[in-house]
Amino acid sequence: MTRSLVFKLSVAFLLVSLVGIALVAFFAGRVSANEFSNFADAQSDSLLMEQLVNYYEINGSWDNLDRIGIGGVGPGNGQVRPFLIVDNQGEIVLGGLDQQIGSRVPRGWLNRGIPIEVDGKQAGQIIFGEGRQRGVPQQPPGNDFASRVNRAIFLAALGATAVSLVIGVVLARSLTRPLQEMTEATQAVAQGNLTQQVPVRSDDELGKLATSFNQMSADLAQSRDLRRQMTADIAHDLRTPLSLILGHAEALSDGVLPPTPETFDVIHDEARRLNRLVEDLRLLSLSEAGELSLVRRPVQPQSLLERAVIAHAPAAQQKQIELVLTAPNDLPDVLVDPDRLAQVLDNLITNALRYTPENGHIHLTAQQNQTAVQLHVQDSGPGMNPAELAHVFDRFYRGDKSRQRHDGGSGLGLAIAKSLVENQDGRIWAESAPGQGATFIVELPLAIG
Repeated sequence: MTRSLVFKLSVAFLLVSLVGIALVAFFAGRVSANEFSNFADAQSDSLLMEQLVNYYEINGSWDNLDRIGIGGVGPGNGQVRPFLIVDNQGEIVLGGLDQQIGSRVPRGWLNRGIPIEVDGKQAGQIIFGEGRQRGVPQQPPGNDFASRVNRAIFLAALGATAVSLVIGVVLARSLTRPLQEMTEATQAVAQGNLTQQVPVRSDDELGKLATSFNQMSADLAQSRDLRRQMTADIAHDLRTPLSLILGHAEALSDGVLPPTPETFDVIHDEARRLNRLVEDLRLLSLSEAGELSLVRRPVQPQSLLERAVIAHAPAAQQKQIELVLTAPNDLPDVLVDPDRLAQVLDNLITNALRYTPENGHIHLTAQQNQTAVQLHVQDSGPGMNPAELAHVFDRFYRGDKSRQRHDGGSGLGLAIAKSLVENQDGRIWAESAPGQGATFIVELPLAIG
């Protein structure tokens, strides 16, 4: 399931907040509970000490102390006292901690005893068990309870902030790492290294950005390679007729060749081929730049196909190829420039004639779908494999690598056809299978209204 960057950031911020709240609540709760327990114990000790002082003031001694309830523990209740009381001579006057009244406390216990003072004089000591060794506060036990709790909450918040900071750093690194990789790759592309690729680490917006960058880098590298190949092809196609024209001109000048009509025909044909190549390059450049003038108007599709059949019938008859037209008469009009579309059909039919063998056929059809009219040019030639279909509209591409350039055209016809169709809001593509011929499909927009 795809998770967007907004979702991940929202969850991360929520996680950081929850972790911080949970840590504060946990530590503050633990410390508050402990402090409250200490507060309750201190309050109980203060009350116990007050009861003992009052008892001594009233009775003047510790006699019969075990017969009254002191500190919530009275005689005969079966509970083990958590403390004991000794007089100034170290004799136990209130038993507890497994010690009996009248006996003396073990050596060293008096060192942890808490004096019981009456009118400024020590009247005895209270001794707690080692697990409850405490001091009786000199001020009310609630005075610093709030300060201790506040200090505990502050320390808990400080710890939560540290944990949140660690999580934030990890999150920031996970976000900045792909951005840093993208920045470095972009700088490398800017310096001319078009093969840069960045790792795709997620399927969120950053992952999509990395995928788009990789595609852009690959497209730039492919465009560079195509540009280099196109430059080499243009140089080759221009050099061939120029070499022939210069060679014949020099031969005529030196008297090597006689000035016969055949010699001038060769020079004239090569000059026309050179002019045609230059004109094709100019037309393709204007079309791809969007500067080609188009006069679009409603046109009946059948008339476009009929004109193409009439124009190419002599060439088809010369090669003994059957040129067939099948189109319904009730097709809606399409919004196109008829002259430019005629040029598209000329290129498609010329290409079909070039690859269709003698006694073959070329079938022109038209059909309507919901939003457009499709024109089909189908031949009975050798067809194309998937690799050829992927490049059939590229500049200077020739499916038959063994064919000489002067037999295979300039290699710009289908590229021009594609550019002209797309400039008229249409689409063009090819369908084929080896040995089953090729079909070029031109889809044109309807003339609304």
